[in-house]
Amino acid sequence: MTLESFEIVRVLLLSAIAFVVAFAWAPLLIRLLQEWKMGKVIRTEGDAPIFAKLHEKKRGTPTMGGILIWGTVLVLAVVFYHVTPFLAEGSVWARLNFLSRSETLLPLGALIASAIVGFVDDYFNVRGIGPKGGGLRMRHRLLIYTAIAVVGAWWFRVKLDWDLLHIPFIGDFNLGLWYVPVFILVIVATAFSVNESDGLDGLAGGTLLTSFGAYAVIAFAQGRYDLAVFCGVILGALLAFLWFNIHPARFFMGDTGAMSLGVTLGIVAMLTNSAIFLPIIGFVFVIESLSVIVQIGARKLFHRRLFKSSPIHHHLEAIGWPEPQIVMRFWVISMVAAAVGVSLVLFDALA
Repeated sequence: MTLESFEIVRVLLLSAIAFVVAFAWAPLLIRLLQEWKMGKVIRTEGDAPIFAKLHEKKRGTPTMGGILIWGTVLVLAVVFYHVTPFLAEGSVWARLNFLSRSETLLPLGALIASAIVGFVDDYFNVRGIGPKGGGLRMRHRLLIYTAIAVVGAWWFRVKLDWDLLHIPFIGDFNLGLWYVPVFILVIVATAFSVNESDGLDGLAGGTLLTSFGAYAVIAFAQGRYDLAVFCGVILGALLAFLWFNIHPARFFMGDTGAMSLGVTLGIVAMLTNSAIFLPIIGFVFVIESLSVIVQIGARKLFHRRLFKSSPIHHHLEAIGWPEPQIVMRFWVISMVAAAVGVSLVLFDALA
């Protein structure tokens, strides 16, 4: 078996293992979230009347479902890291460890750190701790996720000796210290854009699935096999999550899932030096975020709403589109966008 053939097996096998593990403990997690009364809080009529009317039936559905995804990834990473040295050398099972300093240690650490922050935010929201009914203030969230991005930028500069940004069809540019603000912008913008898409059953999970699938292909094509496996493990866990999150959802992702996966997606894009292609691969996230920015701008400048509700998936709901139809069409868009993005990345590598 050639090296590439084995690595394909490793990606697929660990993706399947992640799905089985996540699927196995998902019912337990859902039951625990229900028992602990970690139910979704719907914004009040005064704050967002259209949203409240459309989503009132979802009040009380457990949130924090993102624990299933990052929890599975963390468990598999730790288990295979500690177990594989004791397995027969040369066997397939002895080569399943995917933790490496140069490829996966940073995205895994950022995933868990961001997940913990998101967990606290979700908990505060459910318990009504904080302003306007609960949750961390926006400026506090922005500061914390920026701090996580700063640590990531430091890791790139100091531990990986990396400050290059690839411009498609032109080449790599050494940004020096300017790499830090660029890195922070990519990570923070991706995290909040992904979070904006977490508003309908299966929407964030499905679009993240195509994005991480795209970057698994890109990482594999670059010979970053541990990173490709890492993306594959996230894919497997996401598939299990989607089994219980598609309409009608039994639980929601929450900030502990959406924000952490957004941060991780941004870091994977930087690790593959393909951040310029991220707005294409994650096109749905861009549209969701832009719709919020445009809505806020219209209200500030013209004192009127451009959309009935934002992000745009709520506007589509408000004008009569059924929720499953919106989700399925956004999945289709994300698949096409991911295919275009991957094609451009691979074509750029050949140019």
